[in-house]
Amino acid sequence: MGRLTRFGQSRHSAMRRTTADVMRVLFAKREFKPHSPSKAPCSFQFSKSQLFRNDELGAMIGPMNTDSTNKRQLSRRELNTQFAAFSFLLPAANCALATTVRAEVSSTVRPVKFPDGTAVPALGQGSWHLGQGRHPADIEEEALRTGLSLGMTLIDTSGNYGDGQSERLISHVIAGRRDRVFLVSKVEADQVTGDEMARACEASLARLGTNYLDLYLLHWPVSDSQFSEVVAGFERLRGAGKIRAWGVSNFNVRQMEDLFKVTDGERCATNQVGYSLSDRGIERDLLPWCEEHRVPVMAYSPLGGDSGTLVHDSTLARISTAHDCSAAAIALAWTIRSGKVIAIPESGSVVHVKENAVALSTALTPEELHTLDAAFPGPGGEK
Repeated sequence: MGRLTRFGQSRHSAMRRTTADVMRVLFAKREFKPHSPSKAPCSFQFSKSQLFRNDELGAMIGPMNTDSTNKRQLSRRELNTQFAAFSFLLPAANCALATTVRAEVSSTVRPVKFPDGTAVPALGQGSWHLGQGRHPADIEEEALRTGLSLGMTLIDTSGNYGDGQSERLISHVIAGRRDRVFLVSKVEADQVTGDEMARACEASLARLGTNYLDLYLLHWPVSDSQFSEVVAGFERLRGAGKIRAWGVSNFNVRQMEDLFKVTDGERCATNQVGYSLSDRGIERDLLPWCEEHRVPVMAYSPLGGDSGTLVHDSTLARISTAHDCSAAAIALAWTIRSGKVIAIPESGSVVHVKENAVALSTALTPEELHTLDAAFPGPGGEK
């Protein structure tokens, strides 16, 4: 019995040493990445290819090599020891395989930069209908949390979405993780005179449960004569630390030009407008103007809006089959293809959020882009 116990102790020690060596290799090669405690429950991240294509790891795990030149046969004791060591990795491996999408997305996403150098993911999350009973609140909250875990860390909202209900729902999602979220909200055109902008901002901050916004947008244009007052109001909020940056929404080229003529107007960080395969009007003049002035466009309704026509389109379906993803992911990949557009699709479903996130790691071929141009011509015909 004592001999058996010693053998058991010896095998356990060898198993621990082998496992430690395996873990050392994974960490050294940066293929086994620990997450901070604030992130998702699965605390490690690597892809299937990273797990099984590491030669050094394979050598440690054991005689998976069937090369006939390897004459030495392991004893049953050695074989059991190494397989036992490998089994210690299985829980982490299962966790990693469950988060393969997140691992792949995080390794390929190219952020979009605002004029001040702030970088955000090219794919964020909209919230126009959230918090208004279309889906149960807990389902919508979980969808947003899933998006955050998949790298879609920009959340766009507004004080007038559901009379503030969208902001209230988002407050539950960002609680305890505010530093991981790029938060965008909006002020309405009838809230910009006197101290109304400041009061509107404070109301949004209270509903969101935060003390600052990363970006505050003018939701709809005001008359050109009010531009100076609007910019001054934004700058006061920025100086007070209530907002980090400001921008506009639904501005055309003439309005952008007039805005830039106002003192501090060039501080505008973005112009949020409708843009999708089925709505390419901004390519005529606004998109080129924004690119020339290094103002990224934030695209709302990138899946075609409430009609949902794009997600059922046959051309997108054929291309999505080749990429083993959804039609929505192809439509979003097209929208963010330039690296100068941020798309903010809305989804109240975890499944749809996961489908959307694949766009961050989907690169369309020139032939596929040509096919989409033919199916959805731009303002001047095919592009």
